[in-house]
Amino acid sequence: MSVDEIKSKLTAGLVEELINEPSAHYIHILLLRELQSSAIFTTNGQDADITTVGISACDGLVDYSPVMMFKRKQTGSDRRKGKELQRNLINVQDTMNVNEMNQQSPESMLYGSAAGDDAISVTSRVMYDTAYSIRDSSVLVEEKFQNAPGDAFAKGATTAIREPDFIMPGTLFPCVVTLRDATFQELTFVLGVTKMNKRYGAATSRIGRMDNHILGIYYGIEEGPANLFLSQEVARRLATSNGGLNSENLNKVLYSHVLDIEKTKGLVKQAFDEEIQTLNIKALMDSDVKELIDNIKEDEMKKALEEQKTKASAFFQGVNEKPKGKKKQKETKE
Repeated sequence: MSVDEIKSKLTAGLVEELINEPSAHYIHILLLRELQSSAIFTTNGQDADITTVGISACDGLVDYSPVMMFKRKQTGSDRRKGKELQRNLINVQDTMNVNEMNQQSPESMLYGSAAGDDAISVTSRVMYDTAYSIRDSSVLVEEKFQNAPGDAFAKGATTAIREPDFIMPGTLFPCVVTLRDATFQELTFVLGVTKMNKRYGAATSRIGRMDNHILGIYYGIEEGPANLFLSQEVARRLATSNGGLNSENLNKVLYSHVLDIEKTKGLVKQAFDEEIQTLNIKALMDSDVKELIDNIKEDEMKKALEEQKTKASAFFQGVNEKPKGKKKQKETKE
């Protein structure tokens, strides 16, 4: 099937031109993020971000503590990659400085920006959610210590210096990236960023190499399952396939040292596909997804960005030219 035919299939989730009011057009990109080297996901700069949640089994509730990949860790890295591609492909300069973004750039028009010189803020139309590891943090987080060597040839014992918690390679994060009221060119851009971006983590220590496995593309008029649901459901399905959904088998999954990546990919997609059966969401065929992803190369990205640059500039100027409403003056009583 041609890309144009695939585009026509996605009509319910896309818009032709940028609009200024939400209109319930959603595209969902189902991902399994696979960590391929040690990464740092912290809020305080030291301790890994974890939480405690429960998963129901046939014989009761099992609690565990997954690692969290906060949404800002995802969107920040994707935005840096998007602006990098923008500069490289169509020579549009932009910055990550909140109050200095080029609001007419395709990236800022899609991912949002704070009010600039024209006092207009742009709301992001790419929605991320915090992603959760399938396994417990106790088998995923490792602490490292180092000793500062100093200048002296001989010295006494020194206190070990602890580095931040590292998330181990092989950690899997099921997640969904949702586009609202996006054009086909913007979808191409986001797919390109997702396909090409390999680094996630803090801006100053982007050591975490990630492989983003795109498992499916969906479209409709509402949002789909949450990331936490997907991680919990995959753990339940892994336990079921290993002897039954009881606490013992579930704990074996949660505290296992490795997971079968191919099996996990299939279960993530299976869980999502079954959950959307009662929702106003449809799936693009796997063959169409592959065709669309394979088509995203440098030339196609450049073409999409050039087309979207024209649309973004025209939209921004149109909104900016609208007369500003005047505040009503309060009547004063004598």
